[in-house]
Amino acid sequence: MAKKKQESPSVATSELDVPVVGLREPCPCGSGRRYKACHGRSVADASAVLVRRPFEGLASETDWICLREIVPSATAPLTLAGEYATRAAGRQVTLATVLPMAWPAIVRADGHILLGLQTQTGSGDPSRDLADALIRALDTEPGNPVPPARVTDGPRLQDVLDVSVPLDVTVHDNFDFWMDATAEVTGEVQASLERASESIIPTRKLTSIDAGYWCRVGAKEHLRWAQPHEEEALLTALGRLLARDEADLGPETKLIGTFRAHGLLVPVWDLVPGAEADSIEEPAAALKVRLDAALAQTDELTTDERRARSSLAHRQVTLR
Repeated sequence: MAKKKQESPSVATSELDVPVVGLREPCPCGSGRRYKACHGRSVADASAVLVRRPFEGLASETDWICLREIVPSATAPLTLAGEYATRAAGRQVTLATVLPMAWPAIVRADGHILLGLQTQTGSGDPSRDLADALIRALDTEPGNPVPPARVTDGPRLQDVLDVSVPLDVTVHDNFDFWMDATAEVTGEVQASLERASESIIPTRKLTSIDAGYWCRVGAKEHLRWAQPHEEEALLTALGRLLARDEADLGPETKLIGTFRAHGLLVPVWDLVPGAEADSIEEPAAALKVRLDAALAQTDELTTDERRARSSLAHRQVTLR
């Protein structure tokens, strides 16, 4: 989208009077400097300050991370709190991994709000950006999307949602949830939905563990399991299991490494070729028992455990 030209900047008496413009455009205050070096400096500073764990404090922090980073298509109901619940007046609010055109939010004709999780965020805090989109959705006329906005301050999800309510995640094989049940699905719309759905990596959420997601990427199957534990403690526990050959999910499976996402680690396992999600439910539950026991250990690492931990710490997985 082309930037709007500032043909005759108006004189602003305070920062509140300064309109939002491109960071490289002349500042509307008339100083002659670019906006990013003048009244937009706080915006630039805000975008450079990253919140390490933006979803910390929410009941399902690890599922929030998975839905933002690794799950293609999923939804979950959201429960608002305090004044925001009052403003919603009983309207349904649903978290979605991604929305058409990557809109931050959409308000359906019946007032149902869809909040998009996989969107570009500029404040350095996805929680603040998502809360802003949700709050603006409460004031958006039904039948309209909520456009992107530059966020520098304001409430976070932890202020807007009932943080005690866990996410009840439904993983989808397509993006049909984009459509209102009462909307007319034309041939063109159906074709567009089918094209989008063809790009989805088959994914299933395990029921035996929290935030564990089976997926099939090409000819390979994996388990991606977001962990709520601090990185050092988790690596130590996994190192203990690796040294004892207890970090797998059965024969021909292997813990191949981890990746970092929003302040937490997500270990990844290679599975037996052709393995379905149901086949690893019991092994995953058994592994959780072993992992919890290893996390509770406080004795010094053995030489083999230290070596295994070091090897795992240097194995960073790249998502494809």
